[in-house]
Amino acid sequence: MGAFSLLRSLNREQRAAFIAALLGWTLDAFDYFLMVFMFKAIAKDFSTTVKAVEFAVMLTLIGRPFGAFIFGWLADRYGRRRILMIDVLMYSSLELASAFAPTLTSLLVIRALFGVAMGGEWGLGSALVMETIPAAARGVVSGILQEGYALGYLLASVVFGLLFDRIGWRGMFMVGVAPALLVVYIRFSVKESTGWQKLESKPVRIGLLQSLRTNWKLVVYTVCLMTAFNFFSHGTQDLFPTYQTIQHKFNTHTVSVITIVANFGALTGGIFFGSWSQKVGRRRAIITAALCILPALPFWAGAVSWSPIVLAIGAFFVQAAVQGAWGVIPAHLNELSPAEIRGTFPGFVYQIGNLIASTNLMIQNNLVEHFGGNYGLAMALVAGTTAIVICILTSLGTEAREAVLVEA
Repeated sequence: MGAFSLLRSLNREQRAAFIAALLGWTLDAFDYFLMVFMFKAIAKDFSTTVKAVEFAVMLTLIGRPFGAFIFGWLADRYGRRRILMIDVLMYSSLELASAFAPTLTSLLVIRALFGVAMGGEWGLGSALVMETIPAAARGVVSGILQEGYALGYLLASVVFGLLFDRIGWRGMFMVGVAPALLVVYIRFSVKESTGWQKLESKPVRIGLLQSLRTNWKLVVYTVCLMTAFNFFSHGTQDLFPTYQTIQHKFNTHTVSVITIVANFGALTGGIFFGSWSQKVGRRRAIITAALCILPALPFWAGAVSWSPIVLAIGAFFVQAAVQGAWGVIPAHLNELSPAEIRGTFPGFVYQIGNLIASTNLMIQNNLVEHFGGNYGLAMALVAGTTAIVICILTSLGTEAREAVLVEA
C-alpha cells in the first residue's frame, strides 16, 4: 500500500491526531526558525554583534530538555492531549513576547523560556499519534510528521521573504503567535491516545525515575544518537541563512527562495525514507539517508562563485538527506521507548541531544574564524563528520519495528 493510500486508510480519530501532531511541530518549528533569519537585523537594532544574538539559539536549545521532561512527565500522568494544548499556548505566547523585548538581555531570557515550551511539543505530539495509528502506517506518518520541522522552516522562509522588509523583526515575532489557534482544533477534534488510555487503566504504574534507571543503557545510547542527529540538522540549517547573506551577499528574496527549495528537499527526503523504513527497517533507512549527504556537500557549501541555482540544488539534496534520516526518528524512538514513559522518553532523549548540540553555532562560528571567514567549509565539515557518526551509532543500535503501541 502506498504512502497516500495508508493516510487515506486512517479513521477520523487517527487522522485528527496526525494533523494535530503535524501542525503542532510545524508551527513550533516556524516560531523557532523565524529567529535564525533575523540575527543581523536584531544585532543592528541592539547595537551588538551577530554572534551575541546567535546566543539566543543556544539558550533555546538548552531550554528544550527541561520542557521535554516537564511536559512529558505531565503527559504520562494526565494524558497527551490536554498537556499538548497547554504547551502550544505557552510557546505561542512567548513568541509574541519576543516582539516586545526592550533589550537583548530580555530577548535572550524570553528565548530561553521559549525553548522550554518548544521542548515539550515534539514528544507529546509524536506519542499521541504513534499511540493512535495502526502499526502499518508508522513509517509514512513518521516521515511526514518529522517534516513538520521542515514545513515550519519553509513557512518561516516564505514569511521572511514576503513580510520582513515591511514589518521588521518585531513584526515577524508578532506573526508567530498564530500557532495558538491550533488549540481550538485540538480541543474539538482530537481524542486522547488509546495507548495512554490503556496505560492509565493499569492498577500499578512504573514511575518515571524508576523506568529511566531500569533502562539507563537505552537512555545513554539514544541520547548519543540524538546528539548526532541534532548536530546533523542544526549544523545544516542554523547558519545557512547567514552563510548566504554574508559570504554570498544574497538579498532577502534570494535567501528566501533558496531556503524554500532546501525545505522542499527536506519534505521529499523525510517522506521517502520514513515510508521506506517500514519495508527495509529503521536502521537501514537512516544509514542510507545519512550517506546521501556526502556527494551533495560540494554544491551546497562549495565555491563562493556558485550561482544561486547551484546552491539551491545542493541545498535541496542536503536537506533531503538530513531530513530523510530524521523522518525515521518519530517511529524509531517511540518503538524503542518503554510504554510507561512514552510521553517523556522520546522527547526527553531528543532534547538532551539538542542540549548537547546547542554548542553547534559556537563550534561552527569558531571554525568560520579559523578558516578565515569561510562559512561553507565550516558547515560542510560539521555535516560530513556528523553523517559518518550517525551511520556508526545507528549500526551499533537496535530497532523495534514490530513493537505494539496501540493496545487491542
